[in-house]
Amino acid sequence: MSGAHDHRGHSHAGHAGHAHGEVVEPAGFGHAFAIGILLNTGFVLIEAGYGIASNSMALLADAGHNLSDVLGLIIAWVGVVLSKRQPTVRYTYGLRGSSILAALFNAMFLLVAVGAIAWEAIGRFANPEPVAGTTVIIVAGIGIVINAATAFLFFRGRKQDLNVRGAFLHMAADAAVSVGVVLAALAMLYTGWLWLDPAISLVIAGIIIWSTWGLFKDSLAMSLGAVPATIEPAAVRRYFEGLPGVTRIHDLHIWSIGTNEVALTCHLVMPGGHPGDSFLTRSAAELGARFGIGHPTLQIETSENPVCALAPDEVV
Repeated sequence: MSGAHDHRGHSHAGHAGHAHGEVVEPAGFGHAFAIGILLNTGFVLIEAGYGIASNSMALLADAGHNLSDVLGLIIAWVGVVLSKRQPTVRYTYGLRGSSILAALFNAMFLLVAVGAIAWEAIGRFANPEPVAGTTVIIVAGIGIVINAATAFLFFRGRKQDLNVRGAFLHMAADAAVSVGVVLAALAMLYTGWLWLDPAISLVIAGIIIWSTWGLFKDSLAMSLGAVPATIEPAAVRRYFEGLPGVTRIHDLHIWSIGTNEVALTCHLVMPGGHPGDSFLTRSAAELGARFGIGHPTLQIETSENPVCALAPDEVV
């Protein structure tokens, strides 16, 4: 870093910054991923088989979505495993970013799958075919139980980690979709309206888009180094500006290094001199507790007018 500052000024704030409060460790969801994958793989086979036997596009569409969820759970699990790899000389943060890539791939894969489901459903409007309503109701009812149970496995960590949140949203949406399939089948039994089968398929597609779009936006933003949506940059700036001895700050950057880990760098201008390690340790703990920032690096500049090439706001 350039600029006139105390030789101790570029100080990592230390591991005290990991004070996130109640943070759920995604690696602890290994059993949840395994159980979810096994349950949903079995259900996909059952649902696809009965969908073909009963000539139900709704069941086949839901089976296709559940298959994409199985693949999504596998990808998310792999991302979690890779994110626990130890840092290396070249990958200084380890492979924590792999969880972000897994979430982004997951979202893109689901959006592509939606197109296939919608295309097939539109074709069925032109050529509606009879559906075995009772079979559809039974199979979809099983789906409600399996998807709701799988969603519950990820309920605890849905707010702390994007991968876990994606798994929860997919399973919860699937449970809701299965409810819709049951309702459509009941309606067809009583009305004979065959168009309800492709119609519910389009509803399924809409639900998938709705539940996946937020995951896509958040994972894309993370992959581009955006400030996490849960953190207000202005509030972090106010926090630094309010610290004793700080006259101004610059070069503030906040970004995700994984789906549940946040890093920060900032230059603090402190003409009174370097405040010591206790200041850095305390700041790290407060950043963790207030904002969930676990990897802060602070540079102290002791000159009132530091010659720092990174001082202008437009400089990155």
